[in-house]
Order: sequence, then C-alpha cells, then structure tokens
Amino acid sequence: MSAPVGQPTRGTTGTNRLRRNDRWIAVSEAFRKAADPLVIDLGYGASGVTAFELADRLRRVRADAEVLGLELDPERVASARRQLDDVRAGRTPFPPDLRVSFARGGFEVPLPGGRRPAVIRAMNVLRQYDEADVADAWTRMTSRLAPDGMLVEGTCDEIGRVCSWIDVAPGGVPVRFTISLRLTGLERPGIVAERLPKALIHRNVPGERVHDLLIALDREWDRAAALSTFGPGQRFVAAVGALRDQGVPIIGRAARWRLGELTVPWQTVAPQA
Repeated sequence: MSAPVGQPTRGTTGTNRLRRNDRWIAVSEAFRKAADPLVIDLGYGASGVTAFELADRLRRVRADAEVLGLELDPERVASARRQLDDVRAGRTPFPPDLRVSFARGGFEVPLPGGRRPAVIRAMNVLRQYDEADVADAWTRMTSRLAPDGMLVEGTCDEIGRVCSWIDVAPGGVPVRFTISLRLTGLERPGIVAERLPKALIHRNVPGERVHDLLIALDREWDRAAALSTFGPGQRFVAAVGALRDQGVPIIGRAARWRLGELTVPWQTVAPQA
C-alpha cells in the first residue's frame, strides 16, 4: 500500500463535537437515497468517537448505514480499533453491532472492491492547508464518491457549537454552504467567521460575498432582538426570513433555521476572482 495522502491533523476531537454535522448528513439525499450507504469519517482524530456517533445517528435513518473512519497515523487507527473492541464487548453506550470500522488512509480514500462512498465527511481536516490547496483536495476526495455522492468539508469549534461546511459534488464542484450554530447563549451569528472552511476563512473581508452575508445576518439578528423573549430559535428564524425576503437565496425551511442552520447556494458566498 502506498503512503496515505495528506498532512496530519492535531487530532483534537471529543464527544458530540460533530453532532450538527451528523444531523446534516443523516438528512442528506446523498445518504438517504444511496445504493450503498457507506460514509467516510476522514481524519477523525485521536479518538474514534466521532465515527461511533456518526454511525449511531445514521442507523436511525437507515439500518444498513456503515461508517469507515480513516486516519493517516497508524497509532490513531490502532487506538480507534481498541475502542471498537470495547464497543463490541458492550462496554460503551454504543450498540455492540454498530457498523463501523477503521483503516489507514487520506485524501485518496482507499476502499476495497471498488466501493464508492455515499458521503465523505472531512471536518477540521484542511485547516492547516493553504487556500490554494483546497480545490485539489476536493477533486481528489470527490473522485472516490458514488455518482450522486457528496463531500462535506468544513470546520467547527472544539465543542461543536459553531460550525460551517461546504457540500462538494463529484468533480470537486462546491454546491452549498451551511452554517450551524448553537443558538442558546449566542451573541451574534457572525461568530462563525472564526470557523469558516479554508476556502472562505481568508475571504471574510469587505468586497467578498461571504463577508456581505455574515454582515447582513448579524444586522437582521440585531433587528430581531425583541423576539428573544420567545427564544433564540424564533429570533434566528426571523433573521434568516428577513434575508430571504431581501433576495438572499436561502435553501430549506424554518424547521432547519430553528436548529441554528442557514444554507445558501455556493455562488452566494463564492470567492471573488
């Protein structure tokens, strides 16, 4: 086997860090309608917990869901497999028959028998790369997807309260951008600027589309302050609804907004040439 492709991550992970992203994958068409509902947790880190959590949440939607965790570091793979032994032995809160496994791999996404995953999740993987490296990484990863598959690539904070990601189609084509925030205790939604994906984080400056979107979202959040009496969910719904009324092409309905999610087509935030 040739050496896996990629740079090691810090390995930071933790229980429920990627719960918002799990929820997004679980409702995605790429997963729900997949002929082979295999999902890759690429660069899961020093613990296999995010792969276990992802598999547990996905099986509630499809009993045949399967998760493969991939890491560059063989020690991380060995550690996750020891955790898996505990799962199989019933020593954890996870179901012993959870369909999850671990292997060594990177952007090349090695799979036996020509299998092609429905979804590749690569959260907090490209943070240490240059922006110029992103397109090639997207192209390499998405070349392994099923024809209707999806790469979910993004960033979140250490406890999973502030997240954003990009849905990337086969061919490395970005199609959607999502922010997902824990609304309780949220001061301003623009805090997500600190956790934008690598393709956008250096573009949060005047004159760039993502900057315009975050400024407008903060403005409408402030205007909806009176609705805080009814809870932060109602306030966020009002803010996102106001953006939609102003012509921002919001994807999805209020049920998603109440979760602290906002999704727009990629062109709404795509970097200026």
